[in-house]
Amino acid sequence: MLEIARKFSRIILVAGISAVVSGCLSISETTLRVGEQAPSLKTKTLADVDGDFSRITTYRYPDERMYKYSIDDALTQGKPVIVEFATPGHCTVCDKQLQVLKGILNKYESEIIIVHMDQYQNPEAFIEYKVTGDPWTFVIDKDQNVTFKRAGRLLYGEIDIALKSLLDVKS
Repeated sequence: MLEIARKFSRIILVAGISAVVSGCLSISETTLRVGEQAPSLKTKTLADVDGDFSRITTYRYPDERMYKYSIDDALTQGKPVIVEFATPGHCTVCDKQLQVLKGILNKYESEIIIVHMDQYQNPEAFIEYKVTGDPWTFVIDKDQNVTFKRAGRLLYGEIDIALKSLLDVKS
């Protein structure tokens, strides 16, 4: 019996290490593809929840600019849109990803829109975009086409490069 308990403990340990290494991420080949039209759907905004951040995100330091638009509204503004699927309430990588996006938003505030989708508050967006796990980042051009997508945490420079190609910005 002791030997079975040891083997079970090793299995649990390996599974736990695998979960930590992979973070909160679940790679899925069924998400939208680059070049596809981004789904347009009504999602919650800060105005929809009377300014109560706890009803729209589990992020500890939310930025109201990321909750100003519903996805459908953001896609009609004629600007590139980043849709970030991140649920920091159960994903520390997501928390760090949203911190990076705040920096991106500070740099390009008048030129782009960032919409943060928290799984607890906008699960329908995760379904529509075919996202399992998080974080997932989708960059969408002004014509509503996905131009970049990536699972997992991104560096500031990676997001910056994806946006510069849409904004025709020089270094």
